[in-house]
Amino acid sequence: MKRDRPKYVCVKPGGLYFWRRPGSAVKMQSEPFTDAWWSEYALLLKGTPPPPKGKTFRALIASYKRSDRFTKRAPRTRRDYDKVLAFVEDRLGGQDVGKVRRHHVVAWRDQNTGRFADYLVQVLRVLFEHAIDKGWRDDNPAKGVQTVYRPSGTRKAWPDDLVRAARETATGETLLLFELLVGTGQRIGDVLRMRWSDIAGDAIHVGQGKTGAELWVPFTDRLRETLREAPRRGETILTGKRGRPLSYRAAADRMRKLRATIGAGEAHDTHALRYTTTAELAALGCDDDLIMAVTGHRTKAMVAKYAGAARQKVRAIEAQKRRK
Repeated sequence: MKRDRPKYVCVKPGGLYFWRRPGSAVKMQSEPFTDAWWSEYALLLKGTPPPPKGKTFRALIASYKRSDRFTKRAPRTRRDYDKVLAFVEDRLGGQDVGKVRRHHVVAWRDQNTGRFADYLVQVLRVLFEHAIDKGWRDDNPAKGVQTVYRPSGTRKAWPDDLVRAARETATGETLLLFELLVGTGQRIGDVLRMRWSDIAGDAIHVGQGKTGAELWVPFTDRLRETLREAPRRGETILTGKRGRPLSYRAAADRMRKLRATIGAGEAHDTHALRYTTTAELAALGCDDDLIMAVTGHRTKAMVAKYAGAARQKVRAIEAQKRRK
């Protein structure tokens, strides 16, 4: 009977649950009304559920979220991971991590669509690496599983006419954002974190949130001039209202409006400016090591992906010259 159970405890299929508010039901793991059960109940009352038992996905996720693998990731990356981890826990929470095989991962990927399907594979790779570290597995069944999402417009470096149009159209904070992106070749999240105090002489120190890489990036002439004219309203170079750091959403909105005004399509999005920087350096004859020193790419394969078209063009011109 209900009066025999303590506050917030209810009966649901599978056992007793602690349910303080809608959507917060937690299945209690211990044998009902034993000392262990009452200890678990006390923790739940404090808002600290005990670690899940067994080598299940629920226990693996709880362990992973306490590890450096998760806590040292950038805040935005953790938020993105949280969405996938919640999905995995909801669908697979009670399953034994050790019994998963490659074909299971492929099936889970194929049951989803779009970017989420690929993101699911990527997060599962990380989870299984954590399982290996814990001694729960000897292999990673998600490693090597191909991603399947292909955007309708393949991302490309901005052509010269679009870059010129952006510079002629953008003003104020939007122009400063654009020049920081194309001038340093960094991701928008890293650009938004840049502070005036990061500037040292004629360059800026960059800490990449995704890779953890520390870079020293000299200014281009155009970026140097834009920074010289930019007002200092706060600690960060890019600011919103009252000198506070410009938010990711506000920056994305600014770039979205600029792209709409100059007719930049899906292939020429904000991240494509990182391609633009890489392609410009490649067109100037820079080798992979020189490009990586600016952009912070960790592999030459990524440089090849970003610089491929520009580098092919330069080489084709040189090759054809030799035919004359």
